[in-house]
Amino acid sequence: MLRPAALPLLAAILAVPLMPPLPAGAADAEKRATPAEVLAAAPAADWRSPAPEETLYLELPAGRVVIELAPQFAPAHVANMRLLAAEDWYRGVAVVRVQDNYVTQWGMPEETPKPMKTAKAKLAPEFTVAGGAAGLPFVPLPDPDSFAPEVGVVGSFPAARDPTTGEAWMTHCYGIVGVGRDMAVDTGSGAELYVVIGHSPRALDRVITLVGRVLSGMEHLSALPRGTGQLGFYEKPEQRVVLRSVRFASDVPEAERTPAQVLRSTSPSYAAWVEAKRQRQDDFFIRAAGHVDVCNALPPVRTPPAL
Repeated sequence: MLRPAALPLLAAILAVPLMPPLPAGAADAEKRATPAEVLAAAPAADWRSPAPEETLYLELPAGRVVIELAPQFAPAHVANMRLLAAEDWYRGVAVVRVQDNYVTQWGMPEETPKPMKTAKAKLAPEFTVAGGAAGLPFVPLPDPDSFAPEVGVVGSFPAARDPTTGEAWMTHCYGIVGVGRDMAVDTGSGAELYVVIGHSPRALDRVITLVGRVLSGMEHLSALPRGTGQLGFYEKPEQRVVLRSVRFASDVPEAERTPAQVLRSTSPSYAAWVEAKRQRQDDFFIRAAGHVDVCNALPPVRTPPAL
């Protein structure tokens, strides 16, 4: 039985008009597609296969690392790397440095110098692309960045640009490959390379030439034992990991190549994927970030469906 004091409250509740039922499917319409769902629905035309002549294979004892090179950002260095591979200069190259939360670096050990035949030992730096704002297929991201006026992607690579100067450059993100150099800016050649294995060291942007991105096999580089010397260098020769080979995919029989596809950054699927990441709010992501960082917007890579 209701108490008399409750009667006014009950009358107020009954006075509120009932809401009409939601149309069928209205609740589902408010649910956003997850990034995985966007990729699953992406048509085949929205994916591309990297060019074999711009794909580098590192063969480590643990497996293959596939790197897509970026001649649009560093044409001279990529061309020099092609010469180094052609003359088999990379034979004997080893991982000489693994610095935790920073980089894995490989090159010719100092005690076994190796002369070059056709390649150049030094190149002018390619830190930025002049006029890059107009000359590259730059796909901007909607959110601000702490290190650049604008950020986005060019092909499969994270990029930044400055509209006031017309310069564009690749950014340091996980899996990005750079050219090792000494203090002088022209001491890099592509003979010594490193890959970012930790938090994105964006302060290195426009300080080092970047030449590519690892598409697969990062686990073979990021899981190596950390070096105990200064800056993560290995202190003993036996600690180094000698690469079995460094070859361009174009020099590998087609049947032995690693199939890989990258989502086209100019495709509607990529735009939808970025927005799904920005506004992700599914079963686990209970609060949408409303923001995406350039290093979290690298176009996804997949093994293509059965041919």
